[in-house]
Amino acid sequence: MLIPVQPLKQADLPERSKPMLKMIGPGVVIAGLAIGSGELIMWPWITSVVGAQLLWAAAIGIFLQLWVNIEIGRWTIATGESPFTGMARVVKLTVYLFVFVIFVGKFLPGWARETGIAARDLIFGPGHDSPPWLWTALVFALVAAILFGPKVIYTAVERCIMGLIVVIVVGLLYVVWEIGSVEIFAAMWDGVINLFSFPDFPVNILAEDGSVRDQLTFNRFFGAVVFAGAGGLGNLYYAYYLREKNIGMGALMPSLMSPAHKHEIKEMDAGYLFAETPDNLRRFKDWYRYVVIDQTLFFWILGSFTMFLFIFGALAVLHPIGLVPDRASLVWDLASILEQSMGTFGRYLFLVVGMAALFSTQLGGIDGGSRIFADLLHTNFKFGRWLKLEQWYLILVIATMVIGVFSVWFFGRYDIAGLDFLFIAALMGGFVMAVYVPMILYMNLTRLPKSARPGWINILFMVLASAMYISFAGYTIYSKVLDVVAG
Repeated sequence: MLIPVQPLKQADLPERSKPMLKMIGPGVVIAGLAIGSGELIMWPWITSVVGAQLLWAAAIGIFLQLWVNIEIGRWTIATGESPFTGMARVVKLTVYLFVFVIFVGKFLPGWARETGIAARDLIFGPGHDSPPWLWTALVFALVAAILFGPKVIYTAVERCIMGLIVVIVVGLLYVVWEIGSVEIFAAMWDGVINLFSFPDFPVNILAEDGSVRDQLTFNRFFGAVVFAGAGGLGNLYYAYYLREKNIGMGALMPSLMSPAHKHEIKEMDAGYLFAETPDNLRRFKDWYRYVVIDQTLFFWILGSFTMFLFIFGALAVLHPIGLVPDRASLVWDLASILEQSMGTFGRYLFLVVGMAALFSTQLGGIDGGSRIFADLLHTNFKFGRWLKLEQWYLILVIATMVIGVFSVWFFGRYDIAGLDFLFIAALMGGFVMAVYVPMILYMNLTRLPKSARPGWINILFMVLASAMYISFAGYTIYSKVLDVVAG
């Protein structure tokens, strides 16, 4: 049974007292979340199939997500609450959609599986017979130690992901320095500027005996565009991290504390609105400037930089020899080919970089996904009030890990690999973005004070983003219906 959402209260926007450098964090965490999905797995795999032909789509995908994140940040600094609470006020039934998508997503632990496999390959090589579910469980155990070690959960997530990003960027720069050439950079540039250049879908991937072992379909390509960036519900994690960093009205909202430590429990479901006074308008512009800088530097520029470095590796190493990695061993295949030009050090370096990228995504995904699920249950359902927010968070983190290990074991029996998990997650992410992207634009245009509403440039790119995700959802439904009719 759904319960009414509390109305927004009145409050003045807090003054920004810290310099920009001391507020670094939320954008970096979202970049870390993005690196291990489309950046490491999907786009290098697509590049190994068709070369640089589709890189323009990766660039467009992450650029449009920049504007989505800025508008998510706008809502949060102006109200202090998550966009889910605002959307529940507009259309209450959206709560069921988001709960369903998050629940199903718990059965798609692609990042944890791939992190574990990369660790196993690093230690024992790809022929080791230890089961993937065991390594997935070890990855989840490390995630649990990070999440529940310190008193404030976000602090651990931020510091860990910042460290992982340093490893990723330094490692990738070294790899590109060793294997790079002017010709590869030129090919990448041509792939970015030649807009709307498509191969003939589906692109068959042949086995050694000439049989088709896999395909790059249009749906997979479109899913990769969705995941060029955080993708799916991942962009909405940004609202929670802004609150944890005390950005804007988020400073008035309590932090999520670890249930493993004793502390005073403070909970607050609804946020605030500010009166349109000169001081509040000045403060909002100051906070909004922070959001724009944070997302431009760390999500868009850093995210694009790492994505194209990973793509560079695939274009330099895999595509020239016609090697399309197996769905279950992309990181190992790329690392093994690097060994030919960089020696054993090159192979191990890329495995470490790959593990860091995948683990940063898995850590951010479990933390952000559990925050969203706990928030949805606690804010919108009667039974959600039976437990405190942090208790729901603990239960959902544990449930995610248990279900994830079971899924890797169960689906492994049916040859469902890590890449399959990620493409299915991208498909779901495209559908949910078709819902929440236009809703956030509507909320920001109608529910915020007039001085805090988006201008025409933001509206334009949000409309384009909405059109892309709605088109993706519509095309996917259309193609599936055709398949059923033809079948």
